[in-house]
Amino acid sequence: MLNGPILLYDGNCGFCRRWVTRLRRMDRKGRIRFLPAAERATVAGLPPITDAALDRAMHLVLPDGTVLPGARAAAAIMRMLPGWRAVAWVFHVPGVQSLADRSYAWVAARRHRFGCGPEGCDQG
Repeated sequence: MLNGPILLYDGNCGFCRRWVTRLRRMDRKGRIRFLPAAERATVAGLPPITDAALDRAMHLVLPDGTVLPGARAAAAIMRMLPGWRAVAWVFHVPGVQSLADRSYAWVAARRHRFGCGPEGCDQG
């Protein structure tokens, strides 16, 4: 059993790191632990998640061991963050989760191209 939710993300991706920085600022109470996926072995009790799955999406691991990938993780994170709970209900509208999953997959597949500085993004 984990002490709290852990977000596993691509620590080699500039786009991902920038979003984690934003999420950390929004998570004023420190409810979520943010961990580069490459460091997941440092946390006892995490369920096994393949490198391939982690390359496709961030994963939120809840204290009970539930794993939420991609847009499903984003929806859960919104419910945890002040100011975002009010809009998280939108994921319950029929069709929205499916659209969010497809949109997330599209962005995730191209994440190394987004928001990179002049030197480019780390590509791990």
